[in-house]
Parts: sequence; C-alpha cells; structure tokens
Amino acid sequence: MATHPAPQPPLPVRIAYAMYAWPVFLLLAAATLPVLLILPGLSRRRRLIRRAAATALRCIGMRVSVTGLRHLPHPCVVVANHESYLDGVALAAALPPQFGFVIKREMRAVPGAGWLLERIGAHFIHRGSESRGRHDTRQVLRRAERGEALVFFPEGTFHRTPGLLPFRDGAFVAAQRADLPLVPLIIRGTRRCLPPDTAFPWPGRIHLTVLEPLRVRHPGAAGRAELRDRARALFIEQLES
Repeated sequence: MATHPAPQPPLPVRIAYAMYAWPVFLLLAAATLPVLLILPGLSRRRRLIRRAAATALRCIGMRVSVTGLRHLPHPCVVVANHESYLDGVALAAALPPQFGFVIKREMRAVPGAGWLLERIGAHFIHRGSESRGRHDTRQVLRRAERGEALVFFPEGTFHRTPGLLPFRDGAFVAAQRADLPLVPLIIRGTRRCLPPDTAFPWPGRIHLTVLEPLRVRHPGAAGRAELRDRARALFIEQLES
C-alpha cells in the first residue's frame, strides 16, 4: 500500500527554517568552490564534493541513509528516480566518488552549478537540438565503453505532481553498448524536504535504496526496451509499496 505524504508545516515555519538552511548551504558551497578550483585530480574533487554534500545535508537536518550498497558493482550504470533538486546532492553525498552524473545541458548555464558540475566530471546531454544531442550521447557512450561509472535520471526532469515519468533511453543504450550492469536506485524523501513548487526546504529523512543489478537479455533495440521497461516496473513497485 502506498503511503500518503506527510502534511507540510505552516509557511511561516518553513520560511524561518529556510532563513537558516539556505545561508548554511550557501556558506558551505562558497567554502568548497575555491578548493575545487585549485584541487588537482578528478577523484580528489569528487571526494571533496561527497564530504561537502554530506556535511551540508547533515547541518540543515536532512539525514541521508542508504541500503543495498553491496549491490553496486564498479563500473555500472545507475538509474535513479527524480523528484527534487535535492536528488543530485543526496546522491553525491552517498555514492562512491567514482560516479559521474549525466545531466541535461541546461544545467551548464546555471551560475556556479554548471562550473561545479564540470569540475566533478559531469556529462551534459543537449535535449533541444537533435544533432547536438546525438554528439553528447556519443561522448557519454564512449565514456561508458571505457568503463566509467555513470548516474542517470532517466525521467530527464521532474514535475510538481508526484509520479514516475516515462523513461528516456540514454541510460539503457549506455548499459547495453558498454555491456555494463544497470542498477536501479530508489530515492525517497527529497520531495518532502524540498518540493518542486517551493524554495522553502524542510528537514527530514532521505533514504536511498540500491536494488540488485539488471542485465540486458536481448540484443538490439528490443533488448534496450525490455531493460528499460523492466527497470521502470521495479521503480513503480518500490515507490508504491
């Protein structure tokens, strides 16, 4: 049986909490960015971001827990549901630093965020131009074929209304082409901590569940579609339970 979301606290209380949480978050970001500028080595920068993200969430009362990390081989392709702007922060805080995020290219234009994502080796996908999208996809596929561990949000975005959106094919193409295991990762709690329709966060629990890896069963487009549908069915089953 699906659980109903907990009622939100009154707006004045959320505003008061936001007046504490956002300055703390921004202060930690301001302290981290200059170090990222000079710190050599992608692995070191990713470890720094992991510590900074975990510290920021802990300081503002958002506790992240993870189950199933034993299911996470390296390399692999991780697919996660997308329900809040906090999703990437929570994953950065919890996942090993070997993972690179595959993100829509629009994030590259966000002041501060785009530069930070580049410094930690994020891979950008252009969704507005077919030719540029194909070029970006080829770059990501080459990285997967070299054995890089990748994280995708296969929905591509999130909506104000809760619910799992259709999955795009990119993650499943990468897993098939590189012959990598595909690992579903369930995110719970970020939507309540920071709903899509507000800038007022709220403390709470964020829980990540790593499921057992999936493998492509058939070659070609049929195999990718079957893998995508099998993964999406697992997300629906988990999120509605």
